Amino acid sequence: MRLVIARCSVDYAGRLTAHLPSAPRLILIKADGSVSIHADDRAYKPLNWMSPPCTLKEGADGEAGIWTVINKAGEKLIITMEEILHDSSHELGVDPGLIKDGVEAHLQELLADRIETLGEGWTLVRREYPTAIGPVDILCRDADGATVAIEIKRRGEIDGVEQLTRYLELLNRDPHLAPVKGVFAAQEIKPQARVLATDRGIDCVVLDYNALRGIEDDKLRLF
Repeated sequence: MRLVIARCSVDYAGRLTAHLPSAPRLILIKADGSVSIHADDRAYKPLNWMSPPCTLKEGADGEAGIWTVINKAGEKLIITMEEILHDSSHELGVDPGLIKDGVEAHLQELLADRIETLGEGWTLVRREYPTAIGPVDILCRDADGATVAIEIKRRGEIDGVEQLTRYLELLNRDPHLAPVKGVFAAQEIKPQARVLATDRGIDCVVLDYNALRGIEDDKLRLF
């Protein structure tokens, strides 16, 4: 991972346009090729970013102070550097992945064992389906044979939707799986997460832990 702290302005040109005026910002360039621009707030969420696959060119048209990031669709993230305050690279190695808590892991196990609760004719492909950016909790097929990726959380928040979005972007590049739909499943789903999921075409499922364990059977709802 490369960390660059710089005073810069940022312009995005693609399906829409956006401009970030000059200010000190953190630029993250990850090993997967992604580039994201961060301020000293907003927690984990970047101000702007370009997802892989994309290429970074430091200097465009002979101007060393301009960085251009281009994705396969031709969209551009143009970073105009005014002053670089810090520039370092660090080898992080392969991440061992998120270790889920007992309830979350058990939810995954229970839902995989009872995948038909999501719909008649649904079948399990695999739990912890491996991808280059981490395992998908559950990969399955619906009654029509379409591939479905399921991300499971105890509490469903925006970061979980973002995580599933990244998985879907990657899985949909595989012609043997595409098109891949998404299901965001949790015991509780925050309103903001539900809005974001709906906007991205991802279904939300509220899971009842006791129902999946066979204690109750009337609180699993698909929206």
